[in-house]
Amino acid sequence: MRRGLVALALLLTLAACGSDASTGSGSLHGTELDPPFEVSATPLTDTAGQPYSLAKDTDKDLTLVFFGYTHCPDICQAVMSSLATAMTRLDKQDRARVDMVFVTTDPARDTAPVLKRYLAHFDPSFIGLTGDLDTIVAVAKPLGVGVTQGDKLPSGGYDITHGTTITGVDSADEGTVYWSEDTSSADFASDIHRLLDEDT
Repeated sequence: MRRGLVALALLLTLAACGSDASTGSGSLHGTELDPPFEVSATPLTDTAGQPYSLAKDTDKDLTLVFFGYTHCPDICQAVMSSLATAMTRLDKQDRARVDMVFVTTDPARDTAPVLKRYLAHFDPSFIGLTGDLDTIVAVAKPLGVGVTQGDKLPSGGYDITHGTTITGVDSADEGTVYWSEDTSSADFASDIHRLLDEDT
């Protein structure tokens, strides 16, 4: 319960306009979490139609998790571009130890094929997850990410408001660090390298 309240408090902080990726530890561009976020074990569905849990199926040393949607007009594309470029800055050994998971907040429009095509523009190895909206909201909440469904759109989807932080999930399946939407690819790459070094 206490962690839930901590997550909710951070959610309100992260929702504020103009949040930045201020250094939380002195060594990272992101902010380290103490205590870390709990990661929901509730499975979503990947683009191959298979169950995928952010707790049980993240088997790399570091998994970056971002909630967004393919019709997002600006922030999502900028974040995904920064993450994709960050991956190209890693050496082969570090890249093999990192996964990136994109969870849609607009499952009505973001079907598995749509997600797969969208992620292929950034990095074909990125993992896309979907599911029913209530489950997505429940999985996002412990990570301090709010997802709100607005009015129904003529296209069949909904106007979506969502948190824009990126969470780093470690090999113990805990959310130990987060970054803001304006983190650069160079800062992502630097932090990833540091976090992987700490995990060895």
